[in-house]
Amino acid sequence: MRNLIPLAVRALTMVGVFFVVLLLLVLTLGLTGFSDRILSSVVGEQIRVERTTLAETIRDPDELERVLAARKAELESFYGLDIPWQRRLPASVFRVMRLDLGEARSLRSFAGSSRIADIVLERLPNTILLMTTSTVIVALTGLAGGLYVATRPGSWIDRLVSGLAAVTYAIPTWWIGILLILVVSVHWRLLPSGGMYSTPPPEGGWLRFADLARHAVLPVLSMVLVSVGPYMYAVRTITLNIAQEDFVGMARARGLSETRVRNAHILRVAAPPIVTGLIFGLAGSLSGSILIETVFNWQGMGRLYYDALAGTPDEGVIVALTFMFTLMYVAIRLLLETLYIFLDPRVSYAD
Repeated sequence: MRNLIPLAVRALTMVGVFFVVLLLLVLTLGLTGFSDRILSSVVGEQIRVERTTLAETIRDPDELERVLAARKAELESFYGLDIPWQRRLPASVFRVMRLDLGEARSLRSFAGSSRIADIVLERLPNTILLMTTSTVIVALTGLAGGLYVATRPGSWIDRLVSGLAAVTYAIPTWWIGILLILVVSVHWRLLPSGGMYSTPPPEGGWLRFADLARHAVLPVLSMVLVSVGPYMYAVRTITLNIAQEDFVGMARARGLSETRVRNAHILRVAAPPIVTGLIFGLAGSLSGSILIETVFNWQGMGRLYYDALAGTPDEGVIVALTFMFTLMYVAIRLLLETLYIFLDPRVSYAD
């Protein structure tokens, strides 16, 4: 309980950082003219829809143009396009926070909606599913493998893990993905090469879930292959360094079992840096998922980012995705601050 108030202060600090980043984003959009273009595209899209609707009831072209011009003036006044962007700054910040960025130019949600909020929010669970699955596999495999290798320093498996860590760290994730598609999907025909579901998708809960899991194997495997080697090597290095400390030697001198020494003395101290590496790896995979989701046509936020940048840029979707990635990063940092209290009893925010 004594850490609750300081932790809340740290949470407020992270929220403050989030607002600063959001403010800088809006300032950048305003200074570069993106803000005006986003709002102008929103107005233009609404006018295009209304033109189609009004053309069915107003047959006179001049009268139609007059009505649309008046409607355009109303929308520009509503969105503040008739005033300088500096005065629209507070409203722009809150609009981005609500994902109230109007309609997308060409992108649509699975249900056919063109609202940017609907498009982004329906892709969010798909990205979280991909990232969470790969992170859990990397954590379990890297921790178990790193601890095993740490007990055999200098052995052939230690050298093998060190070499694999260097190789996998240098290989791009998208290259691994393409290689897996060529070998597993094209040559062996074992798994689908992309997408999230078969065509047509199966009906029923379990069949649909099994089909989703089958399509997720290759993208998850790609992210795991490029992450597990470096993480395993990091766990091995951290564990070895702590195992050489004096307090570990004292624990062994007291006659404690090797399992007790490893769990109560080595891992307890090694847990914070190990978890830190894992959490920041999760944050880094936010950008890596853009390439993986594009290669495997996985309909998450990364693929949406690519679609928003390809061809004619959809500025509103880009801003919304940048906001979501920033929000997820801040949430990850706050999770790390909280975990530190439970992982390391030496950490106390109350002092």
